Amino acid sequence: IILLGFGDLHGFQFLLFGIFLTIYVMTLIGNMVILTVVSADCSLHTPMYFFLVHFSFLEIGYTTTIEPIMLRTLLSAHVPISFPACACQFYFFASLVATECFFLAVMSYDRYIAICNPLHYSSIMDFWGCLHLAAASWLAGFLAPILLMVLIFRLTFCSANEIDHFFCDLKPIMKLACTDTQVAEMTSFICTSLFALGPFLLTLASYIHIISTILRIPSATGKQRAFSTCSSHLTVVSLYYGTLGIVYGFPSGPQYEDILKLLSLLYTVLTPSLNPVIYTLRNKDVKVALRKLTWANYV
Repeated sequence: IILLGFGDLHGFQFLLFGIFLTIYVMTLIGNMVILTVVSADCSLHTPMYFFLVHFSFLEIGYTTTIEPIMLRTLLSAHVPISFPACACQFYFFASLVATECFFLAVMSYDRYIAICNPLHYSSIMDFWGCLHLAAASWLAGFLAPILLMVLIFRLTFCSANEIDHFFCDLKPIMKLACTDTQVAEMTSFICTSLFALGPFLLTLASYIHIISTILRIPSATGKQRAFSTCSSHLTVVSLYYGTLGIVYGFPSGPQYEDILKLLSLLYTVLTPSLNPVIYTLRNKDVKVALRKLTWANYV
């Protein structure tokens, strides 16, 4: 299979390669900083940061699945990739997208319990409760695309082997099939509804309850303190589902392929690079722990 990538940029490949390589490296560094800070500071050994560590590890895997091959497509207009490697990339991409949706829902549930039911927080979100939620998110995410994988890669593919994209995404792969893809498309719709829309609705319900509870707090200081505990996560949720909605809500068709390819950069490159920034710059506890760790190493 040949990935066409961004072969029609005419001289801008090296500039974009430098920009996207910098973004990729900063994404890795940002998430590794979060992993290091949370692991090193005992004050951050709480359920919220337990899930944040998993989320950062997930982001590292998510970007590493897509961006190295994307960088190759910037240096070469036609990047060959074997059929098993293409299937493997799609599986890990789909699994990590589903896992991210589950973790966003779990993290919103954690904030819901902390704000709406604080007296029972320690008993509900104890170590084993957090461990079970994290394990269930990883397991559900990696089981989610298996049926879709079986249906897609049992299709008969034509002699055409070029994918006009920078990674092996669902729609470009199905365009290579000679046989009817209706069952695979219906399965894709069902899987998306269950494993993306379902967690989104749970996240939305959690924040409806959170916001209504915050609005009932009498003091302005109390409202600000309660909102600050979930503002970073709410920003990440809005950014993630907002970019997914733009991409998958955009009209499909041959005339929109180049636009959709560029929009795909929103959730494969832009969003993962902003998440570490949001969780460090907008999180007082992480900033304090980072300063303590930096000062300790300096001394």
